[in-house]
Amino acid sequence: MAGLQITQGIFRLSDTRTLNLNDLTINAGESWAFVGANGSGKSSLARALSGELPALSGTVNNTFQRPVRLSLEQLQKLVADEWQRNNTDLLSADEDDTGLRVEEVIQSEVADPQRCQQLAAQFGISALLARRFKYLSTGESRKTLLCQAFMSQPDLLILDEPFDGLDVASRASLAQILCALQQPDFTLVLVLNRFDDIPDFVQQVGVLADCTLSEAGPRQAILSQALIAQLAHGETLTAVLPEAEDASAIPTLNDGPLIILRDGVVSYNDKAVLDKLSWQVDRGQHWQIVGPNGAGKSTLLSLITGDHPQGYSNDLTLFGRRRGSGETIWDIKQHIGYVSSSLHLDYRISSSVRNVILSGFFDSIGVYQGVSDRQLALAGQWLALLGMSGALADSSFHDLSWGQQRLVLIVRALVKHPALLILDEPLQGLDPLNRLLVRRFIDLLSGEGRTQLLFVSHHAEDAPACITHRLTFVPEGDSYRYQQDRL
Repeated sequence: MAGLQITQGIFRLSDTRTLNLNDLTINAGESWAFVGANGSGKSSLARALSGELPALSGTVNNTFQRPVRLSLEQLQKLVADEWQRNNTDLLSADEDDTGLRVEEVIQSEVADPQRCQQLAAQFGISALLARRFKYLSTGESRKTLLCQAFMSQPDLLILDEPFDGLDVASRASLAQILCALQQPDFTLVLVLNRFDDIPDFVQQVGVLADCTLSEAGPRQAILSQALIAQLAHGETLTAVLPEAEDASAIPTLNDGPLIILRDGVVSYNDKAVLDKLSWQVDRGQHWQIVGPNGAGKSTLLSLITGDHPQGYSNDLTLFGRRRGSGETIWDIKQHIGYVSSSLHLDYRISSSVRNVILSGFFDSIGVYQGVSDRQLALAGQWLALLGMSGALADSSFHDLSWGQQRLVLIVRALVKHPALLILDEPLQGLDPLNRLLVRRFIDLLSGEGRTQLLFVSHHAEDAPACITHRLTFVPEGDSYRYQQDRL
């Protein structure tokens, strides 16, 4: 029977860091979940289990024949590669779009059209097979790569954060699919940030801390210890936000609603992504925006930030100014703090952790102008809150784990205490303690009375306490209706 046994395993991560797996046995047919804080070594563990990260010392006996690993980083690279095919995000009228179709991505390793169709139906993406992969939403692209992973019928499947970016129904559906796959010759390993994302069928749990497997064993025994530690730490957590750079210099806004959108429409190839959405955000309101993957939530946000070209063909008023009335993109962005999966993908330049935070003062990707002593001091205070002072502050942003990168980008959005804070799935990839920290940041910032929030998340429990209203994209036939509620 296939299996994996690691004894006194030490795996090199860098010149100064190692992953330590002292005693781990994974038997064929078992289901495991490994949980740990950002930077604890979870993704490196996934690579070690798949055989991609060789051991420096110790014993590794692995008899699995078809291991497959799927991660957020792989998704990030594939999306970036797809956009690079045309070397532009915008195609001219006579330029062919060379991006891969969804069915081609699924079959990139194993060509089997019939199995591709079966898996697409199982994951609910049959209608997407002919579409270009790079145009999918985060949740749709995640399902596509999951189909790709199942094409080879692996005997060991390692999924690094498979539930992040999926709506409630999709998470439940995926958990059911994974549960149905349980059989003696199939072994499943899930690498998760959330203890509450561990599906009910998972039998074994491991807990990582400081790149060391600190606990591993039966689910109930391990979870009771880990949850107690998380709750104890969370109860003592305090946060005091650094000040704005110069509160007296923050641009003042006109009175009246922050956002007015009248019969908003966004279409691609004659198909409406947004269809006659009328929406108003008044002073003092904080909105949660919810809906399935691909419903148009991120498209709505891109209209507001000025990043969507169809924003100028819509009747949109922001901060008291009608869109297209002569304002520049910087006039728009100076009042906005923004975090999204697309911003995370776009932050490809080489930059230090400190400079990523400093770039929030200038609404840029990278720092291209002089930085004041005040800005440096405030960035240092934010780094201290994140536990990233010292050498880590000046290390490369891309050397951080995915979750640590997301945390830094959230702080980048907060540094200037913006009038409008737009957070699109901001907690994706964060462990429970850091999600608690970010929600605390948001509530403190909104409590100052100047910042209003637009918050997108598939996890209802992620919404900060300050939320006052909800905009829901409700499926209705082939489109959506828009439900607006006061909470």
